[in-house]
Amino acid sequence: MTYGIANLSIVPLRIEPSDTTELVSQVLYGEIFKVTERRKKWSKIRLDYDQFEGWIDNNQYLELPESEYNILTECPRRLSGDLIEFVQDNNNQLLTIPVGSSLTALDFLEHSFDGNCIEGTQPKSKLIETAFLYRNSPYLYGGKTPFGIDASGLTQMVYKLNGYNLYRAVEQQAKQGEALSFIEESEAGDLAFFDNNEGQIVHVGIIMPDNYIIHAHGKVRIDRLDHSGIYNTDVKMHTHKLRVIKKII
Repeated sequence: MTYGIANLSIVPLRIEPSDTTELVSQVLYGEIFKVTERRKKWSKIRLDYDQFEGWIDNNQYLELPESEYNILTECPRRLSGDLIEFVQDNNNQLLTIPVGSSLTALDFLEHSFDGNCIEGTQPKSKLIETAFLYRNSPYLYGGKTPFGIDASGLTQMVYKLNGYNLYRAVEQQAKQGEALSFIEESEAGDLAFFDNNEGQIVHVGIIMPDNYIIHAHGKVRIDRLDHSGIYNTDVKMHTHKLRVIKKII
């Protein structure tokens, strides 16, 4: 088995081994993974954090010794906490990294960091404050950063920054946690899931106080939430049909 680490800031993770295929997620700086298949230009990987799979360019990661990989999987999580941070190499060159990048492997990468670091589990009340870091970020299918993010990317990153694990895909996240029967049972930080006309869960957002929700739709925005779903205050209509509310923590 081969192992790897992202040594660049935001690496595209694609559904097939080609630059023109669909972006399914992103590998942020410092994330580690297993390489399950390697070709001349592309590698299929499985991320350690959430077991999500896809293809990345062989020029966009470094191989990681198995011994180092095993050490890093046991290390406490350390993440960059500001929207934009920098790491510096031995030649004093700077690399920009987005919020939520992993700082666990700085020694292996021979980089230094002098910014805001987040460690450990935060109170559930911090989830909404963290979500506001992404407010007005443009919607990008497969995105996980303030420069572009999708609905399940937003919920995963907000929870990750507060020390909690969510899967990457919305249908995976919908299987986590405890289902609630009514909106009135929910509290800020719980997740609301929405389905399409075929009954497939296709969207997720983070419940806020007073029947509001923050979610990625066009951009990361705040709308009203009621028993029918999300009421978009700009177009004055419901845009998403409520399926279930989940309490994760």
